[in-house]
Amino acid sequence: MGVRNTADALVLAREIDLDLVEVAPLANPPVCRIMDYGKFRYEEAQKAKESRKKTTHVTIKEVKFRPKIGKGDFDTKVRHMHGFLEDGHKVKVTLQFRGREMAHPELGSRILDAVIEQLGDIAKVDTQARLEGRNMTLVLSPDKKPTKKSANKDSKSSSESKGSTNTVAATSNTSDLVTESQEHAKDEDQQDRSEAVQENGNGQVASPAREPTTPV
Repeated sequence: MGVRNTADALVLAREIDLDLVEVAPLANPPVCRIMDYGKFRYEEAQKAKESRKKTTHVTIKEVKFRPKIGKGDFDTKVRHMHGFLEDGHKVKVTLQFRGREMAHPELGSRILDAVIEQLGDIAKVDTQARLEGRNMTLVLSPDKKPTKKSANKDSKSSSESKGSTNTVAATSNTSDLVTESQEHAKDEDQQDRSEAVQENGNGQVASPAREPTTPV
């Protein structure tokens, strides 16, 4: 419509029962459009609503482990972390040491390595594992990798079969790592109990009481 003065533009808008809306006030000259202002406001509100939906508030979820964690508890915590990562949150993995466990930080490293192995398909290491006091921490962030569709059903079946084999192998490795950590921790507990045996009045180590036997 070109450049017009405001009065003429208003008259033109009223003649067709629409509104004169200023859309670029900082332009020189300012830009206006003849439109239905109510519809314009509705569309702008819808755009803002969609924009808010796409905006995700990233938070850090913390999941705690112990070197003596069992396979079942380990799998449960990994499932929780998987859900957090799928929702777009970062995950802080904290492994807590107690007592003599501090002498074996490799136990914690093995647990964290197992976590990374289980979540490697949807997560990446954001902050490398580090020891802070009695805690070893690691931060993971979502890593949604693009997947390519197979060319045909045969190649798809082959890929699924291969993926299944890899999953079984990964699960087996994780189970071995957790079991190894548990056995190591059990050895530490036995050593602690042995050192805690009190000496008797003669300065000799008290022998354990024997159960009475019944002659046959």
